[in-house]
Amino acid sequence: MFSKAIISLVLAASALANIFTTAPVASTTFTGGQQATITWQDDGLTPSLTSFGPALVGIYVGNANQQTLLQTITASVDVSTTSSIVFTPDATIGPDGSDYFIRFQSLSLKDATNAQYPAEAFSAKFTLTNMTGTFNSTVQAEINGQSTAPIGATASSSATGATSTKLTSATTSHASSASSSAKATSTSSTGAAGKVGVAGVACFIGTAASLLGAALF
Repeated sequence: MFSKAIISLVLAASALANIFTTAPVASTTFTGGQQATITWQDDGLTPSLTSFGPALVGIYVGNANQQTLLQTITASVDVSTTSSIVFTPDATIGPDGSDYFIRFQSLSLKDATNAQYPAEAFSAKFTLTNMTGTFNSTVQAEINGQSTAPIGATASSSATGATSTKLTSATTSHASSASSSAKATSTSSTGAAGKVGVAGVACFIGTAASLLGAALF
């Protein structure tokens, strides 16, 4: 019998992917005001890191359909020629918590299923401590998955992953403003939702069936 944890891992791995974030993972804790390192590698799936190319990298919170950029880590880094970024988390972007994740947004590659939007990839959620900021009600609603902001598609995808599981390249709605104790504002716009809704679920079912067969025999 499958546990919820196993099902979550299979579902996360079933999504289309390209960037495999090796740090942060679900067990990672970064400290506000202290240097931290993001690392990644090619997961061997399409599109390649070369195709993904230069990317905007930032710290986000939210859900599969609405996300808010809290801190821009770099406006452009070529993920095919660079495999790590050292940065300092801004302690004012939010409170202590485990709702944060890294989002990679390609500056040149478009989403394979909707060329209107850029290709994206996500890390697992990780923890930030020594934080001094707060989230406004809009950002908190996104974190809770209850935002009423417009959604551009019906399919949805996890933006969080599980532990160090391979990432999704799902395209989500885009939000561009920072939330902090000094300036807690959020502006969201619609975008295509993720790919797990169709292809990912089908892959999950097939993988789950294989695992179940192995468990039984």
